[in-house]
Amino acid sequence: MNRKIDSPDARSGLEAQAGGKPRRIVSLLPSATEIVCALGLEAQLVGRSHECDYPRWVERLPVLTAPRFDPSGSSGEIDRRVRAIVSEALSVYRVDAERLRECAPDFIVTQSQCEVCAMSESDVEGAVAEWTGTHPRVISLQAGDLAGVWSDIERAGAALEVGGRAAEVAAALRERAGAIRERAVAAGYRPGVACIEWIDPLMTAGNWTPEMVAIAGGRDLFGTPGEHSPAIAFDALCAMNPEIIVIAPCGFSIERSLADLPVLTHDARWKELEAVQSGRVFVADGNQYFNRPGPRLAESLEILAELIHPTIFRFGHEGAGWQRL
Repeated sequence: MNRKIDSPDARSGLEAQAGGKPRRIVSLLPSATEIVCALGLEAQLVGRSHECDYPRWVERLPVLTAPRFDPSGSSGEIDRRVRAIVSEALSVYRVDAERLRECAPDFIVTQSQCEVCAMSESDVEGAVAEWTGTHPRVISLQAGDLAGVWSDIERAGAALEVGGRAAEVAAALRERAGAIRERAVAAGYRPGVACIEWIDPLMTAGNWTPEMVAIAGGRDLFGTPGEHSPAIAFDALCAMNPEIIVIAPCGFSIERSLADLPVLTHDARWKELEAVQSGRVFVADGNQYFNRPGPRLAESLEILAELIHPTIFRFGHEGAGWQRL
């Protein structure tokens, strides 16, 4: 099951199943927006975060958040700005409380997994604390691993009174992952993989990514399932000498990642890495895939399968989802 939502007019009849009760939903997280749409509730979205951009039509919705830092520039510059804000015990993002109130939401979907990645549950609670009258219900996504992502979909669906649909969506995603796992076993070997989630400073992917690497038939050399992304030294990358390197920085498109790559490629040791010498370094879209804990982690898993075992898997993501360096 992979129902594509192109517009809020693509209603599924779920509103009628829930007794016809209208909901006004605000999503303050890109993956949450995608979950709401996968649940068939896209017509009930009334507001979004500044980062919510898929499906494309959601960009017509009111924007209710903004970063407290300049998100342009290199990964090193962004990292320094974010660290400066965090060092002052400030939230990395701000919410437009007045505009949020004007949206009159019944539900606000946000997250509690990462204070740096998006608006946190505490930020939202602070924004609505002084409201009088109706008080929106806050649904906080908190997945740290792949099983948690599927469970978050079910929890969100139950809260939004479409538990049946949510169970179907989650089951279909689990089935897609299971099918890839079964086919990957046929490869007979598991190459060592380094998934880079940030370029400067160098960080490798944690949370659900190591699990996806394993499902796709590889061995994640740095990340631990369910744990945050670890920072590593370039020396550590050289010592592990991965057979495959996947570069997918959080929030970065392929083009933006390519602009930052000289930080790695200008190091003389880069050319000595096995992945570089064998032509198995790939740049993937870390913004649209990988770092959004929602339905499109299934596509992210397909991308990894294509990169790790190209003779077995071909889903057609090359070009849009990834490219060879």
